[in-house]
Amino acid sequence: MVVDDHPMWRDAVARDLGEAGFEVVATAGDGEQAVRRALAAAPDVLVLDLNLPGRPGVEVCRELAGADQKLRVLVLSASGEHADVLEAVKSGATGYLVKSASTEELVDAVRRTADGDPVFTPGLAGLVLGEYRRLATEPAASAATPADSGVPQLTERETEVLRLVAKGLSYRQIAERLVISHRTVQNHVQNTLGKLQLHNRVELVRYAIERGLDGED
Repeated sequence: MVVDDHPMWRDAVARDLGEAGFEVVATAGDGEQAVRRALAAAPDVLVLDLNLPGRPGVEVCRELAGADQKLRVLVLSASGEHADVLEAVKSGATGYLVKSASTEELVDAVRRTADGDPVFTPGLAGLVLGEYRRLATEPAASAATPADSGVPQLTERETEVLRLVAKGLSYRQIAERLVISHRTVQNHVQNTLGKLQLHNRVELVRYAIERGLDGED
């Protein structure tokens, strides 16, 4: 489902996704309409603009993501500001893409969102990577033992896998690069999320953003 208040943009996105093989089950032009139609159409992926009349996109996202745990929301916004991205992620968005993205990038983002891979505009991957670097260096700076410090200890392979996750690679791409199975990649990510006491990769990104990491690579 595609939600945007600009008819030409909304129609163009819906057309591009349809031509790429996706079934566009509904479109909407304002917040209230988006909620009503999404609840009726039950889309798998909601491509959502944030700047909507009547009801902000973050409120739409919060209500729909809360009502349907299977729904994945990909924000497609003109803004690339980290504050807007953070608010969208906090409201339950699975991914965030800026409108300057190409059609190919949009199609790939929707496909990955449907597969459960969080997709974020460039810069956020660096925030996640920065968090891993902080976790890796913090024990050395502490007089406490790693067990006492409460800082998760990542294995070399977990660090390697999650460095690639932070760079925005999908599980499949990571598996191909490291010559391991897709399932092994999933296991490494799940093990690390467990160590960080997070539930999914979206929470991992949220965790990094909320700490104001600089994302320098």
